[in-house]
Amino acid sequence: MAYEDGAALLERQSGGLSAEAITRQYLERIAALNDGEAIALRAVIAVNPAAMDDARALDQARAGGQVLALHGLPVLIKDNIETRELPTTAGSLALSANAPGRDAPLAARLREGGAIILGKANLSEWANIRSAGSISGWSAVGGLVRNPHALDRSACGSSSGSAVAVAAGLAWAAIGTETDGSIVCPAAVNGIVGFKPTVGLVSRTHIIPISESQDTAGPMTRSVRDAALILGVIAGSDPSDPATIEADARREDYAALLDAGSLAGTRIGVVRFLTGYHAETDATFEAALQVLRDQGAILVEITTGPDRAAIGRAEFAVLLSELRTGLNAYLESTDPAQVPWRSLSDIIAFNRGEPRELALFGQTYFEAAERTSGPDDPDYLAALETSRRLAGEQGIDAMLSEHDVVALIAPTTGPAWAIDVIYGDRVAGSASQLAAVAGYPHLTVPMGLAEGMPVGLSFFGAKWSDALILSLGYAFEQASGARVHPALAPSVEARPEVARALRPAGAH
Repeated sequence: MAYEDGAALLERQSGGLSAEAITRQYLERIAALNDGEAIALRAVIAVNPAAMDDARALDQARAGGQVLALHGLPVLIKDNIETRELPTTAGSLALSANAPGRDAPLAARLREGGAIILGKANLSEWANIRSAGSISGWSAVGGLVRNPHALDRSACGSSSGSAVAVAAGLAWAAIGTETDGSIVCPAAVNGIVGFKPTVGLVSRTHIIPISESQDTAGPMTRSVRDAALILGVIAGSDPSDPATIEADARREDYAALLDAGSLAGTRIGVVRFLTGYHAETDATFEAALQVLRDQGAILVEITTGPDRAAIGRAEFAVLLSELRTGLNAYLESTDPAQVPWRSLSDIIAFNRGEPRELALFGQTYFEAAERTSGPDDPDYLAALETSRRLAGEQGIDAMLSEHDVVALIAPTTGPAWAIDVIYGDRVAGSASQLAAVAGYPHLTVPMGLAEGMPVGLSFFGAKWSDALILSLGYAFEQASGARVHPALAPSVEARPEVARALRPAGAH
Protein backbone atom coordinates (compact mmCIF):
# COMPACT_ATOMS: atom_id res chain seq x y z
CA MET A 1 0.00 0.00 0.00
CA ALA A 2 2.85 2.41 0.78
CA TYR A 3 3.58 3.10 -2.90
CA GLU A 4 0.07 2.91 -4.36
CA ASP A 5 -1.23 5.82 -6.40
CA GLY A 6 -4.45 7.63 -5.59
CA ALA A 7 -6.58 5.85 -8.18
CA ALA A 8 -5.65 2.47 -6.71
CA LEU A 9 -6.37 3.58 -3.15
CA LEU A 10 -9.71 5.09 -4.14
CA GLU A 11 -10.69 1.92 -5.99
CA ARG A 12 -9.67 -0.27 -3.06
CA GLN A 13 -11.86 1.82 -0.76
CA SER A 14 -14.80 1.26 -3.07
CA GLY A 15 -14.02 -2.45 -2.74
CA GLY A 16 -14.08 -2.38 1.05
CA LEU A 17 -10.67 -1.15 2.24
CA SER A 18 -11.30 1.47 4.90
CA ALA A 19 -9.75 4.93 5.16
CA GLU A 20 -9.02 3.96 8.74
CA ALA A 21 -6.88 1.02 7.59
CA ILE A 22 -5.05 3.16 5.03
CA THR A 23 -4.30 5.82 7.60
CA ARG A 24 -3.16 3.30 10.17
CA GLN A 25 -0.70 1.74 7.73
CA TYR A 26 0.86 5.10 6.87
CA LEU A 27 1.13 5.99 10.56
CA GLU A 28 2.82 2.65 11.22
CA ARG A 29 5.28 3.31 8.40
CA ILE A 30 6.04 6.75 9.83
CA ALA A 31 6.69 5.15 13.21
CA ALA A 32 9.07 2.63 11.63
CA LEU A 33 11.04 4.89 9.29
CA ASN A 34 10.81 8.46 10.50
CA ASP A 35 12.46 8.13 13.91
CA GLY A 36 13.48 4.48 14.01
CA GLU A 37 16.64 3.04 15.49
CA ALA A 38 17.86 1.67 12.16
CA ILE A 39 16.48 4.36 9.85
CA ALA A 40 15.47 7.88 10.82
CA LEU A 41 14.34 9.84 7.76
CA ARG A 42 13.17 12.81 9.91
CA ALA A 43 10.63 13.69 7.21
CA VAL A 44 7.71 14.22 9.59
CA ILE A 45 7.78 16.84 12.37
CA ALA A 46 4.42 15.93 13.92
CA VAL A 47 1.56 13.49 13.39
CA ASN A 48 -2.02 14.75 13.50
CA PRO A 49 -3.64 13.29 16.65
CA ALA A 50 -7.05 13.52 14.96
CA ALA A 51 -6.03 11.62 11.80
CA MET A 52 -7.64 8.33 12.80
CA ASP A 53 -10.86 10.04 13.89
CA ASP A 54 -10.96 11.89 10.57
CA ALA A 55 -10.49 8.58 8.73
CA ARG A 56 -13.37 6.96 10.62
CA ALA A 57 -15.61 9.93 9.81
CA LEU A 58 -14.79 9.55 6.12
CA ASP A 59 -15.59 5.85 6.27
CA GLN A 60 -18.98 6.73 7.75
CA ALA A 61 -19.53 9.28 5.00
CA ARG A 62 -18.73 6.68 2.34
CA ALA A 63 -21.15 4.25 3.98
CA GLY A 64 -23.78 6.97 3.68
CA GLY A 65 -23.10 7.40 -0.04
CA GLN A 66 -20.80 10.42 0.03
CA VAL A 67 -17.56 9.98 -1.95
CA LEU A 68 -15.20 12.94 -2.41
CA ALA A 69 -12.38 13.56 -4.90
CA LEU A 70 -9.61 12.68 -2.42
CA HIS A 71 -11.72 10.48 -0.17
CA GLY A 72 -9.65 8.91 2.60
CA LEU A 73 -6.27 9.77 1.08
CA PRO A 74 -3.68 10.81 3.73
CA VAL A 75 -1.67 13.96 2.97
CA LEU A 76 1.23 15.55 4.84
CA ILE A 77 1.45 19.35 4.99
CA LYS A 78 4.75 21.24 4.99
CA ASP A 79 5.23 22.85 8.38
CA ASN A 80 5.05 26.41 7.14
CA ILE A 81 1.34 25.94 6.32
CA GLU A 82 -1.18 26.29 9.14
CA THR A 83 -3.44 23.42 10.16
CA ARG A 84 -5.88 23.62 13.03
CA GLU A 85 -4.62 20.67 15.11
CA LEU A 86 -0.85 21.29 15.11
CA PRO A 87 1.66 24.10 15.61
CA THR A 88 3.15 25.70 12.50
CA THR A 89 6.84 26.22 13.16
CA ALA A 90 8.68 26.67 9.85
CA GLY A 91 11.17 24.43 11.65
CA SER A 92 12.19 27.26 14.00
CA LEU A 93 12.25 27.02 17.78
CA ALA A 94 10.96 30.60 17.82
CA LEU A 95 7.62 29.31 16.49
CA SER A 96 7.45 26.05 18.43
CA ALA A 97 4.29 27.26 20.24
CA ASN A 98 2.68 28.88 17.18
CA ALA A 99 -0.70 27.12 17.24
CA PRO A 100 -3.45 29.50 16.09
CA GLY A 101 -5.94 26.65 15.75
CA ARG A 102 -6.94 27.47 12.18
CA ASP A 103 -6.56 25.94 8.75
CA ALA A 104 -4.91 27.72 5.88
CA PRO A 105 -7.48 27.85 3.05
CA LEU A 106 -5.35 25.30 1.23
CA ALA A 107 -5.67 22.86 4.14
CA ALA A 108 -9.39 23.54 4.40
CA ARG A 109 -9.85 22.75 0.71
CA LEU A 110 -7.99 19.47 1.16
CA ARG A 111 -10.33 18.46 3.98
CA GLU A 112 -13.37 19.49 1.97
CA GLY A 113 -12.06 17.30 -0.85
CA GLY A 114 -11.88 14.27 1.45
CA ALA A 115 -8.15 14.22 2.22
CA ILE A 116 -6.91 13.28 5.69
CA ILE A 117 -4.32 15.66 7.12
CA LEU A 118 -1.80 13.08 8.33
CA GLY A 119 0.60 15.53 9.95
CA LYS A 120 3.30 18.11 9.33
CA ALA A 121 6.36 17.55 7.14
CA ASN A 122 9.82 18.72 8.11
CA LEU A 123 11.50 21.37 5.97
CA SER A 124 14.61 23.45 5.55
CA GLU A 125 14.15 25.93 8.38
CA TRP A 126 12.33 29.13 7.36
CA ALA A 127 12.00 27.54 3.89
CA ASN A 128 15.76 27.86 3.34
CA ILE A 129 15.93 31.67 3.42
CA ARG A 130 17.91 32.11 6.64
CA SER A 131 21.50 31.72 5.44
CA ALA A 132 23.75 31.36 2.42
CA GLY A 133 25.48 28.47 4.21
CA SER A 134 22.37 26.42 4.92
CA ILE A 135 22.06 22.64 4.96
CA SER A 136 18.93 21.72 3.01
CA GLY A 137 16.47 19.63 4.97
CA TRP A 138 17.66 20.76 8.41
CA SER A 139 15.49 22.52 10.95
CA ALA A 140 16.07 23.11 14.63
CA VAL A 141 12.67 21.58 15.40
CA GLY A 142 12.78 18.55 13.13
CA GLY A 143 16.47 17.76 12.67
CA LEU A 144 17.93 16.69 9.32
CA VAL A 145 15.81 15.04 6.62
CA ARG A 146 17.57 12.15 4.87
CA ASN A 147 17.29 11.14 1.21
CA PRO A 148 15.76 7.63 1.18
CA HIS A 149 17.75 6.59 -1.90
CA ALA A 150 21.04 7.15 -0.02
CA LEU A 151 20.79 8.28 3.57
CA ASP A 152 23.96 10.38 3.50
CA ARG A 153 22.72 12.41 0.51
CA SER A 154 20.77 15.65 0.62
CA ALA A 155 16.99 15.66 0.31
CA CYS A 156 17.29 19.19 -1.15
CA GLY A 157 14.92 21.84 0.10
CA SER A 158 13.02 23.48 1.31
CA SER A 159 10.14 20.98 0.91
CA SER A 160 12.52 18.19 1.84
CA GLY A 161 10.29 16.39 4.33
CA SER A 162 7.34 16.50 1.93
CA ALA A 163 9.41 14.91 -0.85
CA VAL A 164 11.04 12.24 1.32
CA ALA A 165 7.75 11.26 2.94
CA VAL A 166 6.16 10.67 -0.46
CA ALA A 167 9.21 8.89 -1.89
CA ALA A 168 9.50 6.57 1.12
CA GLY A 169 5.78 5.81 1.34
CA LEU A 170 5.08 7.66 4.58
CA ALA A 171 2.05 9.35 3.02
CA TRP A 172 0.01 9.13 -0.15
CA ALA A 173 0.98 12.70 -1.04
CA ALA A 174 2.28 15.91 0.48
CA ILE A 175 2.02 19.65 0.02
CA GLY A 176 5.18 21.67 -0.46
CA THR A 177 5.86 25.33 -1.09
CA GLU A 178 8.21 26.99 -3.51
CA THR A 179 9.81 30.38 -3.87
CA ASP A 180 12.58 29.18 -6.19
CA GLY A 181 13.21 25.45 -6.45
CA SER A 182 11.74 24.36 -3.12
CA ILE A 183 9.21 21.96 -4.66
CA VAL A 184 10.97 20.85 -7.83
CA CYS A 185 14.47 20.26 -6.42
CA PRO A 186 13.47 17.95 -3.55
CA ALA A 187 10.97 16.20 -5.80
CA ALA A 188 13.63 15.54 -8.44
CA VAL A 189 16.41 14.30 -6.15
CA ASN A 190 14.00 12.03 -4.25
CA GLY A 191 12.49 10.57 -7.42
CA ILE A 192 8.92 11.87 -7.25
CA VAL A 193 6.63 14.32 -9.05
CA GLY A 194 6.52 17.93 -7.92
CA PHE A 195 4.35 20.69 -9.35
CA LYS A 196 4.76 24.41 -8.77
CA PRO A 197 1.57 26.05 -10.05
CA THR A 198 1.22 29.49 -11.59
CA VAL A 199 1.55 31.96 -8.74
CA GLY A 200 -2.00 33.00 -7.87
CA LEU A 201 -3.68 29.69 -8.62
CA VAL A 202 -3.44 28.47 -5.00
CA SER A 203 -4.05 30.57 -1.87
CA ARG A 204 -1.04 31.58 0.27
CA THR A 205 -3.13 32.80 3.23
CA HIS A 206 -1.80 31.47 6.58
CA ILE A 207 1.40 30.21 4.95
CA ILE A 208 4.58 31.64 6.48
CA PRO A 209 5.88 33.85 3.67
CA ILE A 210 9.12 34.60 1.90
CA SER A 211 8.03 36.39 -1.27
CA GLU A 212 4.67 37.86 -2.22
CA SER A 213 5.69 37.78 -5.88
CA GLN A 214 7.06 34.22 -6.05
CA ASP A 215 5.61 32.05 -3.24
CA THR A 216 3.16 29.28 -4.02
CA ALA A 217 2.15 25.92 -2.59
CA GLY A 218 1.85 22.83 -4.74
CA PRO A 219 1.43 19.04 -4.73
CA MET A 220 4.22 16.48 -4.30
CA THR A 221 3.19 12.98 -5.33
CA ARG A 222 4.31 9.70 -6.84
CA SER A 223 2.40 10.30 -10.09
CA VAL A 224 1.34 13.20 -12.27
CA ARG A 225 -2.30 12.11 -12.04
CA ASP A 226 -2.18 12.41 -8.26
CA ALA A 227 -0.66 15.87 -8.54
CA ALA A 228 -3.45 16.85 -10.94
CA LEU A 229 -6.10 15.48 -8.55
CA ILE A 230 -4.74 17.54 -5.68
CA LEU A 231 -4.38 20.70 -7.75
CA GLY A 232 -8.00 20.42 -8.82
CA VAL A 233 -8.99 20.48 -5.14
CA ILE A 234 -6.67 23.21 -3.81
CA ALA A 235 -6.82 25.67 -6.72
CA GLY A 236 -9.19 28.61 -6.42
CA SER A 237 -9.62 32.24 -5.46
CA ASP A 238 -9.22 33.48 -1.90
CA PRO A 239 -10.45 36.98 -0.95
CA SER A 240 -7.58 37.23 1.55
CA ASP A 241 -4.95 36.67 -1.16
CA PRO A 242 -5.26 39.27 -3.93
CA ALA A 243 -2.90 37.28 -6.16
CA THR A 244 -5.63 34.64 -6.56
CA ILE A 245 -8.25 36.95 -8.07
CA GLU A 246 -8.18 35.05 -11.39
CA ALA A 247 -7.89 31.56 -9.88
CA ASP A 248 -11.55 30.57 -10.04
CA ALA A 249 -11.74 31.58 -13.69
CA ARG A 250 -8.48 29.80 -14.51
CA ARG A 251 -9.10 26.62 -12.52
CA GLU A 252 -9.66 23.46 -14.58
CA ASP A 253 -10.28 19.75 -14.08
CA TYR A 254 -6.60 18.96 -14.33
CA ALA A 255 -6.93 15.20 -13.93
CA ALA A 256 -9.60 14.96 -16.63
CA LEU A 257 -7.40 16.91 -19.05
CA LEU A 258 -4.43 14.53 -18.77
CA ASP A 259 -3.74 12.91 -22.14
CA ALA A 260 -1.16 10.17 -22.67
CA GLY A 261 -1.07 11.18 -26.34
CA SER A 262 -0.48 14.88 -25.73
CA LEU A 263 3.15 14.80 -26.92
CA ALA A 264 2.26 13.76 -30.47
CA GLY A 265 2.92 16.65 -32.85
CA THR A 266 3.65 19.03 -29.98
CA ARG A 267 6.57 21.45 -30.36
CA ILE A 268 8.69 21.60 -27.21
CA GLY A 269 11.79 23.70 -26.61
CA VAL A 270 14.92 21.92 -25.33
CA VAL A 271 16.67 24.52 -23.15
CA ARG A 272 20.30 23.60 -23.73
CA PHE A 273 21.68 26.47 -21.65
CA LEU A 274 20.26 24.72 -18.57
CA THR A 275 22.36 21.58 -19.16
CA GLY A 276 26.07 20.77 -19.05
CA TYR A 277 26.77 20.75 -15.31
CA HIS A 278 26.78 16.94 -14.81
CA ALA A 279 27.66 14.44 -17.52
CA GLU A 280 25.48 11.52 -16.42
CA THR A 281 22.49 13.79 -15.85
CA ASP A 282 22.96 14.99 -19.42
CA ALA A 283 23.07 11.38 -20.63
CA THR A 284 19.84 10.59 -18.81
CA PHE A 285 18.34 13.75 -20.30
CA GLU A 286 19.27 12.58 -23.82
CA ALA A 287 17.49 9.29 -23.16
CA ALA A 288 14.43 11.23 -21.97
CA LEU A 289 14.50 13.30 -25.16
CA GLN A 290 14.38 10.10 -27.18
CA VAL A 291 11.30 9.00 -25.23
CA LEU A 292 9.67 12.31 -26.15
CA ARG A 293 10.60 11.88 -29.82
CA ASP A 294 9.23 8.34 -29.80
CA GLN A 295 5.92 9.76 -28.57
CA GLY A 296 5.81 12.17 -31.51
CA ALA A 297 7.08 15.35 -29.85
CA ILE A 298 8.84 17.85 -32.10
CA LEU A 299 11.90 19.01 -30.19
CA VAL A 300 13.37 22.42 -30.91
CA GLU A 301 16.86 23.30 -29.71
CA ILE A 302 17.19 26.53 -27.70
CA THR A 303 20.78 27.49 -26.96
CA THR A 304 20.48 31.06 -25.68
CA GLY A 305 18.16 32.80 -23.26
CA PRO A 306 17.86 35.71 -20.87
CA ASP A 307 20.68 36.99 -18.67
CA ARG A 308 20.33 34.62 -15.72
CA ALA A 309 22.99 36.43 -13.68
CA ALA A 310 21.00 39.66 -13.97
CA ILE A 311 17.82 37.80 -13.04
CA GLY A 312 19.56 36.33 -10.02
CA ARG A 313 20.76 39.72 -8.76
CA ALA A 314 17.33 41.27 -9.13
CA GLU A 315 15.57 38.24 -7.66
CA PHE A 316 17.79 38.27 -4.57
CA ALA A 317 17.02 41.92 -3.90
CA VAL A 318 13.29 41.23 -4.30
CA LEU A 319 13.32 38.21 -1.99
CA LEU A 320 15.17 40.02 0.80
CA SER A 321 12.80 42.99 0.73
CA GLU A 322 9.64 40.90 0.49
CA LEU A 323 10.88 38.56 3.22
CA ARG A 324 11.15 41.38 5.73
CA THR A 325 7.76 42.84 4.80
CA GLY A 326 5.93 39.53 4.67
CA LEU A 327 7.46 37.95 7.74
CA ASN A 328 6.87 41.06 9.85
CA ALA A 329 3.20 41.00 8.83
CA TYR A 330 2.88 37.29 9.60
CA LEU A 331 4.51 37.59 13.02
CA GLU A 332 2.29 40.53 13.90
CA SER A 333 -0.74 38.33 13.11
CA THR A 334 0.25 35.60 15.57
CA ASP A 335 -0.85 35.31 19.19
CA PRO A 336 1.71 37.15 21.38
CA ALA A 337 1.19 34.58 24.11
CA GLN A 338 2.39 31.89 21.69
CA VAL A 339 4.88 33.93 19.65
CA PRO A 340 6.39 36.86 21.59
CA TRP A 341 8.68 37.63 18.65
CA ARG A 342 6.88 40.30 16.60
CA SER A 343 9.36 41.07 13.81
CA LEU A 344 12.26 39.73 11.81
CA SER A 345 14.63 41.66 14.05
CA ASP A 346 13.16 39.82 17.05
CA ILE A 347 13.75 36.47 15.33
CA ILE A 348 17.36 37.43 14.58
CA ALA A 349 17.87 38.26 18.26
CA PHE A 350 16.17 35.02 19.34
CA ASN A 351 18.48 32.98 17.10
CA ARG A 352 21.56 34.67 18.55
CA GLY A 353 20.44 33.64 22.02
CA GLU A 354 19.49 30.05 21.13
CA PRO A 355 22.58 27.83 20.64
CA ARG A 356 20.77 25.13 18.65
CA GLU A 357 19.58 27.59 16.03
CA LEU A 358 23.06 28.75 14.97
CA ALA A 359 25.00 25.58 15.74
CA LEU A 360 25.45 24.60 12.07
CA PHE A 361 25.14 27.85 10.08
CA GLY A 362 24.25 31.47 10.55
CA GLN A 363 21.52 33.87 9.43
CA THR A 364 23.19 36.06 6.82
CA TYR A 365 20.07 36.33 4.65
CA PHE A 366 17.92 37.31 7.63
CA GLU A 367 20.40 40.02 8.56
CA ALA A 368 20.53 41.30 4.98
CA ALA A 369 16.73 41.33 4.78
CA GLU A 370 16.51 43.35 7.98
CA ARG A 371 18.58 46.08 6.28
CA THR A 372 16.05 46.52 3.44
CA SER A 373 13.76 49.55 3.29
CA GLY A 374 10.34 48.14 2.45
CA PRO A 375 7.89 47.92 -0.46
CA ASP A 376 8.16 51.58 -1.47
CA ASP A 377 11.93 51.49 -1.91
CA PRO A 378 12.76 52.50 -5.54
CA ASP A 379 15.58 49.95 -5.68
CA TYR A 380 13.18 47.16 -4.70
CA LEU A 381 10.59 48.26 -7.25
CA ALA A 382 13.24 48.43 -9.98
CA ALA A 383 14.52 44.96 -9.07
CA LEU A 384 10.98 43.56 -9.14
CA GLU A 385 10.33 44.99 -12.60
CA THR A 386 13.69 43.75 -13.88
CA SER A 387 13.33 40.23 -12.57
CA ARG A 388 9.79 39.77 -13.85
CA ARG A 389 10.59 41.21 -17.27
CA LEU A 390 13.78 39.19 -17.81
CA ALA A 391 12.30 35.90 -16.60
CA GLY A 392 8.82 36.36 -18.08
CA GLU A 393 8.39 38.63 -21.07
CA GLN A 394 12.01 38.43 -22.25
CA GLY A 395 12.58 34.93 -20.88
CA ILE A 396 9.98 32.18 -21.02
CA ASP A 397 7.48 34.14 -23.11
CA ALA A 398 10.13 35.13 -25.65
CA MET A 399 11.49 31.59 -26.00
CA LEU A 400 8.01 30.16 -26.50
CA SER A 401 7.18 32.76 -29.16
CA GLU A 402 10.47 32.93 -31.04
CA HIS A 403 10.80 29.15 -31.33
CA ASP A 404 7.09 28.45 -31.83
CA VAL A 405 6.91 25.97 -28.95
CA VAL A 406 4.27 25.42 -26.26
CA ALA A 407 6.54 24.35 -23.42
CA LEU A 408 10.19 24.16 -22.38
CA ILE A 409 12.15 21.23 -20.94
CA ALA A 410 15.47 20.76 -19.12
CA PRO A 411 16.96 18.57 -16.42
CA THR A 412 15.51 19.77 -13.11
CA THR A 413 18.86 19.47 -11.31
CA GLY A 414 21.64 16.92 -10.85
CA PRO A 415 21.66 13.98 -8.45
CA ALA A 416 21.63 14.66 -4.72
CA TRP A 417 24.90 15.89 -3.25
CA ALA A 418 26.47 14.52 -0.08
CA ILE A 419 25.32 16.13 3.16
CA ASP A 420 28.12 18.43 4.29
CA VAL A 421 27.94 20.39 7.54
CA ILE A 422 31.18 22.24 6.72
CA TYR A 423 30.48 23.57 3.23
CA GLY A 424 26.69 23.34 3.17
CA ASP A 425 24.69 22.73 0.00
CA ARG A 426 26.38 22.11 -3.35
CA VAL A 427 23.76 22.47 -6.07
CA ALA A 428 25.53 22.07 -9.42
CA GLY A 429 22.73 23.35 -11.64
CA SER A 430 18.99 23.99 -11.67
CA ALA A 431 16.10 24.70 -14.03
CA SER A 432 13.93 26.37 -11.41
CA GLN A 433 14.81 30.06 -11.68
CA LEU A 434 12.94 31.26 -14.77
CA ALA A 435 9.54 29.78 -13.87
CA ALA A 436 9.98 30.76 -10.21
CA VAL A 437 10.76 34.41 -10.90
CA ALA A 438 8.15 34.74 -13.64
CA GLY A 439 5.54 32.99 -11.46
CA TYR A 440 4.81 30.42 -14.19
CA PRO A 441 4.04 26.68 -13.79
CA HIS A 442 6.85 24.15 -13.43
CA LEU A 443 6.54 20.36 -13.25
CA THR A 444 9.28 17.85 -12.51
CA VAL A 445 8.80 14.17 -13.37
CA PRO A 446 11.28 11.32 -12.71
CA MET A 447 13.39 10.80 -15.85
CA GLY A 448 15.78 8.10 -14.64
CA LEU A 449 18.97 7.70 -12.66
CA ALA A 450 22.34 9.44 -12.72
CA GLU A 451 25.10 7.78 -10.70
CA GLY A 452 22.36 5.54 -9.31
CA MET A 453 20.38 8.48 -7.90
CA PRO A 454 17.09 9.94 -9.20
CA VAL A 455 17.02 12.95 -11.49
CA GLY A 456 13.99 14.77 -12.83
CA LEU A 457 12.80 16.19 -16.13
CA SER A 458 11.36 19.72 -15.93
CA PHE A 459 8.43 20.97 -18.01
CA PHE A 460 7.64 24.68 -17.75
CA GLY A 461 5.75 27.20 -19.81
CA ALA A 462 3.50 30.23 -19.98
CA LYS A 463 1.43 31.70 -17.18
CA TRP A 464 -1.80 29.72 -16.57
CA SER A 465 -0.62 26.83 -18.79
CA ASP A 466 -0.81 24.50 -15.76
CA ALA A 467 -3.12 21.96 -17.42
CA LEU A 468 -0.93 21.71 -20.53
CA ILE A 469 2.27 21.31 -18.52
CA LEU A 470 0.72 18.56 -16.40
CA SER A 471 -0.57 16.73 -19.48
CA LEU A 472 2.80 16.79 -21.25
CA GLY A 473 4.51 15.53 -18.12
CA TYR A 474 1.89 12.82 -17.74
CA ALA A 475 2.46 11.62 -21.30
CA PHE A 476 6.21 11.41 -20.66
CA GLU A 477 5.66 9.63 -17.35
CA GLN A 478 3.41 7.02 -18.95
CA ALA A 479 5.88 6.36 -21.75
CA SER A 480 9.08 6.35 -19.69
CA GLY A 481 8.15 4.42 -16.55
CA ALA A 482 11.19 6.00 -14.92
CA ARG A 483 9.98 6.07 -11.30
CA VAL A 484 11.91 3.87 -8.87
CA HIS A 485 11.31 3.07 -5.21
CA PRO A 486 14.03 4.12 -2.76
CA ALA A 487 16.48 1.51 -1.52
CA LEU A 488 17.01 3.10 1.91
CA ALA A 489 20.74 2.48 1.35
CA PRO A 490 23.22 4.02 3.79
CA SER A 491 25.17 5.67 0.96
CA VAL A 492 25.90 5.60 -2.75
CA GLU A 493 29.33 4.22 -1.85
CA ALA A 494 27.70 1.21 -0.14
CA ARG A 495 26.26 -0.04 -3.45
CA PRO A 496 28.20 -3.21 -4.39
CA GLU A 497 29.37 -1.95 -7.79
CA VAL A 498 30.64 1.29 -6.27
CA ALA A 499 32.20 -0.40 -3.25
CA ARG A 500 34.16 -2.74 -5.56
CA ALA A 501 35.47 0.17 -7.59
CA LEU A 502 36.62 1.99 -4.47
CA ARG A 503 38.78 -0.91 -3.31
CA PRO A 504 42.34 -1.52 -4.64
CA ALA A 505 42.71 -3.91 -7.54
CA GLY A 506 42.66 -7.47 -6.29
CA ALA A 507 41.13 -6.59 -2.93
CA HIS A 508 38.15 -8.60 -1.69
